[in-house]
Amino acid sequence: MADNQHQQQFLRRALVKKVLRRIIALVTIVCLVYGLIALVYATKTIYKVKMNYAVVLERFGGAREAVTDVGWHVRWPFFTRIEQEVALMNQRLYLGGQLEPMRIISKGNVALWTSGVLTYRIRDLETWAIQNLEPMQLLQGDYDGIVKDLLQAEPVDQLISDREEIKEKIFKELKSSPINVGGPTLEKKYGIDIVSFVLKETRFGDKLVEATEEKKRRELIAEAENYAADQEASRIRKLYAAYVDGIQALQKSIGRTDGMTDTAILQFLTQQKWATAYEKNQEGQHTVVIQNTEMSPALTLPAPQAPSAPTANKAGSNTKSQ
Repeated sequence: MADNQHQQQFLRRALVKKVLRRIIALVTIVCLVYGLIALVYATKTIYKVKMNYAVVLERFGGAREAVTDVGWHVRWPFFTRIEQEVALMNQRLYLGGQLEPMRIISKGNVALWTSGVLTYRIRDLETWAIQNLEPMQLLQGDYDGIVKDLLQAEPVDQLISDREEIKEKIFKELKSSPINVGGPTLEKKYGIDIVSFVLKETRFGDKLVEATEEKKRRELIAEAENYAADQEASRIRKLYAAYVDGIQALQKSIGRTDGMTDTAILQFLTQQKWATAYEKNQEGQHTVVIQNTEMSPALTLPAPQAPSAPTANKAGSNTKSQ
């Protein structure tokens, strides 16, 4: 009985050990398979070409080849490498390679902040990926240079107010004009189709905006002052015209039959004005200036008032005079 119990325990232990060994073996096999798949995936020995994408392979010796067939492909792990994966859909290229606005100098030596985006699509994969080394960096440099030259050749007022016209001008230059005289265009050089160009923003710097507002304020003040001066000049011209009309009417009324006016009459009027001024304010007056004329008209000045005296003196003086 005891022997049977020891034998059953031994069989159970053997079964447990056997099951554990199988589990360990299975886990080891799974790990090896997973590691092998991960290694293959990491090295991209087996790779996939997605829809609207292409893969450029560099083979042993430096030859490059474009793979455009959609699906799974196999390559030699040590004799080939995947150089790049190229998207054949519409792509964006920002001015200066960044989304934030960049600083430019306009034709009038005024600093502006501007941003733009170019939309393009790769048409010829061989031209893009095989004839050009690092085509994205090359395209960025040519694109920035062309756009900056066109923007900085424009006056600042047109960059702010005529953005639509400038945008179309830049698009035509990017689309069809050669990069240099006698050279290729962007489309021909890189095998791309330029779809659109958008000038997103053109604005002054903050300090320049403040200075512009101050300048506008001063211009408004100067304009208001000029308007007030014009109004005053207009009023003076009207008064002068009325004065001239009055003089002409006077000449017609008292002038001679031949249309001439007697000089003596005008001189008399001038002298009478001086006399009226003297009569109204006699205090502190000792002399009166009358313009000399060839024929002096009769002029009567009012007698100055005698100083006031006591009543007795007045009576004595009256007696003596009698």
